[in-house]
Amino acid sequence: MATCTIKNERLSVTIAAHGAELSSIYDKANDRELVWQADPAFWNRHAPVLFPNVGKYYGGHFTYNGTDYPMGQHGFARDTEFEQAASGENFVTYRLCADEESKKVYPFDFVLEITHRLNGNRLTVEWNVKNTDNKEMYFTIGGHPAFNVNVLPDTDFEDYSLVFKEGTEKLSYVLLDAESGTAIGDKVYELELTDSKYALKKDMFDKDALVFDGGQIEWAALVLPDGKPYIALESKGFPNFGIWSKPGAPYVCLEPWCGRCDNKGFEGEISEKPGIIALKAGETFKKSYDIIVY
Repeated sequence: MATCTIKNERLSVTIAAHGAELSSIYDKANDRELVWQADPAFWNRHAPVLFPNVGKYYGGHFTYNGTDYPMGQHGFARDTEFEQAASGENFVTYRLCADEESKKVYPFDFVLEITHRLNGNRLTVEWNVKNTDNKEMYFTIGGHPAFNVNVLPDTDFEDYSLVFKEGTEKLSYVLLDAESGTAIGDKVYELELTDSKYALKKDMFDKDALVFDGGQIEWAALVLPDGKPYIALESKGFPNFGIWSKPGAPYVCLEPWCGRCDNKGFEGEISEKPGIIALKAGETFKKSYDIIVY
């Protein structure tokens, strides 16, 4: 599998051409790998890019101009080979363009460019989506990086915590319907925090991902048993955020999203989907988030 590695004195970062997927952040100072290494016993991915949809469509398809288009969970970009468009000492850009195969399931011409840029202890992930069609296109896009927990010897998953922006007392979230994989949007739960912190629990993902709407999370970190962060994700201006792990797995995904899965029962046109991004012909959508290593 073709990959590109960018390095500096602090970090070594590897990105695969397949899915333009971040596959390693090696912390040289602390001698540890921070990205989940895709053990298939739990989950065989590292940090997939979710495009042209985050999560699932209700019924496994979306409707555009009266026609139904089948689309799997999280779209096709994560399973597609990107071309390397540019690279330098501290960055690499991968590009995916629409083709005849993609247009069978997603009837829009587009160019998706994903750049990973390293600056000190900070990795910036940049998305550029250009509408190269002659009509408005509709999509959602998200990140899904999985970070190792149990990074210290002789520690357990439940010795670690999530911490959020200082002063956060609670967060509200919705869960996914087990049958359809879409959100139960009318039932809201609260994540009660202590000092902006929530101790990880082995059963917290028994009902799949926790889905946070309304731009509640702009910074989230995983912290060591002594309370110090070792990795954080900063996603200012993102309307949605997911937190997920396979039950029993030693990783946690911190997922910044622009849009999310359908609500259970939604059967409207894609243009009517809550949170959908509508991009006019010839225009470019740009968004970025940062992964910070401590």
